[in-house]
Amino acid sequence: MSIIKKGILILLVFLFLGCKFNNEGKVKSQTPPNRPNIILILADDYGIMDCQAYAHKFTGVEASEMFYETPNIDRLVHEGTAFSQAYANQLCSPTRASIMTGKYSGRLGFTTAMPPRETYYNQNSPVPDGYYVHDVLEHKDNILIEQALNNGTSNSAVPTGNSYDKGKDELSIAEALKDYHSAFIGKWHIGGFGAQGYQPADQGFEPLAWFDAGGSVYYDWKKSWDNKEKTRFPKMPQEYSEIGDSGQETNEDYLTDDLTVQALNYIDKRSKLKEQPFFLYFSHFAIHSPYQGKENEVAYFENKPAKGWNGHKDPVYGSMIKSLDRSVGEILKKLQETGLDENTLVVFMSDNGGIDSKITPNGEGTDNSPFLGGKACVTEGGIRVPLVFRWKGKIKEGQWVDVPVDCTDIYPTILEATGYDAKTIAKTNKLDGESVLPLLSDPENSKKAYSKETHYWHYPFNVIYNSPYEPYALTPHSAIRDGDYKLIFDWYGRFHLYNIKEDPFEKNDMASEKTDLREALFKKLMNWLKINIDERYWPSVNPDYNPFNEVRKEPFYDLFTHYKQPSSRQ
Repeated sequence: MSIIKKGILILLVFLFLGCKFNNEGKVKSQTPPNRPNIILILADDYGIMDCQAYAHKFTGVEASEMFYETPNIDRLVHEGTAFSQAYANQLCSPTRASIMTGKYSGRLGFTTAMPPRETYYNQNSPVPDGYYVHDVLEHKDNILIEQALNNGTSNSAVPTGNSYDKGKDELSIAEALKDYHSAFIGKWHIGGFGAQGYQPADQGFEPLAWFDAGGSVYYDWKKSWDNKEKTRFPKMPQEYSEIGDSGQETNEDYLTDDLTVQALNYIDKRSKLKEQPFFLYFSHFAIHSPYQGKENEVAYFENKPAKGWNGHKDPVYGSMIKSLDRSVGEILKKLQETGLDENTLVVFMSDNGGIDSKITPNGEGTDNSPFLGGKACVTEGGIRVPLVFRWKGKIKEGQWVDVPVDCTDIYPTILEATGYDAKTIAKTNKLDGESVLPLLSDPENSKKAYSKETHYWHYPFNVIYNSPYEPYALTPHSAIRDGDYKLIFDWYGRFHLYNIKEDPFEKNDMASEKTDLREALFKKLMNWLKINIDERYWPSVNPDYNPFNEVRKEPFYDLFTHYKQPSSRQ
């Protein structure tokens, strides 16, 4: 841990204790009594239309007519406050980096999520000037059509301040919760593919069971999680791989059930240690591929009459959602049994939009209709996700907030809920997030206590998923939502502009009509990118591009290279 981080931690403890001198020179404590426990449940690839309560919100269809079943997640919605315009990133690792740090993932170099890739660290090779040790050397899909753009690169590990980080150091949410006991369960995927010094324990968590990868099998997973051999990256400058740990034995043979039991055991244990509040970050693999369900539940969905509603028809996918939902129900039940129900804030979110079967090469996944696109897209189907806060007796039940918020807000919200001075911490640590706690009592934001009106996304990759606009591979995209309007910049040289408040399903593209607004938003987006995103994380023009082989109707138009000139950098 760096000297800078130690200084910030000392400041955080001081801020949390909230001590000040009264007129008599005595210390007056502002520490709130009965600080809440926090349970953050993060689902993986869980689409906004995969939740019955959200699907009803946007379509008016009753839950009984739907294919997927989510009674326990719906219970969170009914017993808490749900956000109808909550945003994650288009892929999982960027969202996880944002939750961990309270910052836009592009600022950290997290521009995509990927299976294990070669990095300067795991190849034990020199790091070029201006690069980070955990930047990947290359990441690209097997796209066969002509490509006008080359991919940018991506970081793969959140800096922890060790010697390889060369001064880079991020204060994790667990480290910020200095006097809480923080524990982590599940999918990590921000640790450099098993790099030593970048795993949950290095970010302030007690690791209960975890795996530093994008996906996991749901049966017979322990061998992979517990494998310490450096088979994949033998040049790693460490004795063994730190890819994961399957944790305690539960006698459960299905991954979602196993992780849930480990979470329940942790809650049981902490319920007996009431002098210290806890923060449990439960990061599910469900419902990420490979698609593997429990046999009896798959059979149930095979014969369900509602099969096919809204394009939801995969029995295995339905069974995996049911297992995720059952896990949420078990958590709520355990809170009741242990007497922790009224002093525990439960937060539920997904890391990105659902994999939309209409744009995936193999046709697998869900259907995010009526939202456009899915995972890997910066359209609403790819980035708008469920977000629910439940704090029994403290948060109004059955309430919806329609104010746009994003995943960087989770960090400061948890800090404020636990009694920290979130605004001061945000300023000190240069967070992008802002606490949404005021919205829980003022859902219309009439007091303007939540002031963030602009949100950003950046994805500098050609992707094998089809574009929702054309039957070809996705090109690099970035986006900005400013107030009611969202501009999508396709780095191929195209724009899409929507009034999201009036047109949440992105049917009315106004890019060719509102040209002044389009240009103003584009300038704001590019200025943000050049200030916050290092150029190695931008796409670039492919020097071998042959426009005569282009399959798209429109020609490629370079709208960005001039922004990369040194004179334009700030």
